Amino acid sequence: MIGIFSFQSTLDIMGLAQRLNDETTVFLLNGDEQAINQAGKYGASKVINIECGSICDPAALYQAISSDLSNAKYLIFPATKDGKTIAAYIAGKLGIPNVVDIVDVMGPGKFSKYSMGNRGAEEVEVDGMAALVVQPKRFQPSEKPTQPSIEKRIAKPIISLVGKEEKPKGSLKIEDAELIVSVGRGFKKQDDLKIAFELAEVLGAQVGCSRPIAADLKWLSEDHWVGLSGHKVRPKMYMAIGISGQPQHIAGMLESRIVVAVNSDKNAPIFQYADYGVVEDLYKFVPILKEKLRKALGK
Repeated sequence: MIGIFSFQSTLDIMGLAQRLNDETTVFLLNGDEQAINQAGKYGASKVINIECGSICDPAALYQAISSDLSNAKYLIFPATKDGKTIAAYIAGKLGIPNVVDIVDVMGPGKFSKYSMGNRGAEEVEVDGMAALVVQPKRFQPSEKPTQPSIEKRIAKPIISLVGKEEKPKGSLKIEDAELIVSVGRGFKKQDDLKIAFELAEVLGAQVGCSRPIAADLKWLSEDHWVGLSGHKVRPKMYMAIGISGQPQHIAGMLESRIVVAVNSDKNAPIFQYADYGVVEDLYKFVPILKEKLRKALGK
């Protein structure tokens, strides 16, 4: 049996379970009827829908499902903040390996995973049960409809929520963007970011940023942060404007289908990863590019 721990938005990690070709039990966290149906569409044999409240406490979750894990060969988790936290806790309780950032299945018990901040890959082999953490959308599942048995449980949290702060309106999920225009320290002041936002509007893209823009300068919220400690993205096109290309940032956008870099420094590391590179002052180039695209696209 393969156990899949998933929220409603990450059920595509079932694609990895399909690659492993075994019976699957989905531990669905705060799921609704639509999510249960989706799990069945992807081949779940059993769905345990667990109400765990606004904070999905790993300790309470483990207590609710520990008896169901004895026959599991692998446990699969999404590489979200909550998913990684739950995976680490359950792996520790069971005393099993916790393998993060799985990118491929190489054979029985053998997996390829990212290493060195996503700049390399290594093959690992596990013997027995293991917790596997995978990025959403890495393994796209196919439809294999089943009629899963359904069970409902409650994981009463040990942690209580004492306060809540809503995200600002207009917050985004940068991981879902197909086109991203990303900004870095090449911009001299916060108001100048409008240059990138205007270009993104013409392209129908989302705006991302490097760590200093979100974490240090606070010019944009962390929703926009692309990087090892931020969000990992896989858009059709990633345009890096004024971004030097430090390893932490590259780790977040390395899987972009096409990378376009705009930087005034011809030796900037970002050009090593770019399919198209423009060595020019962004303040000169980007406005011209925006107008050219506006005319070409009839906007």
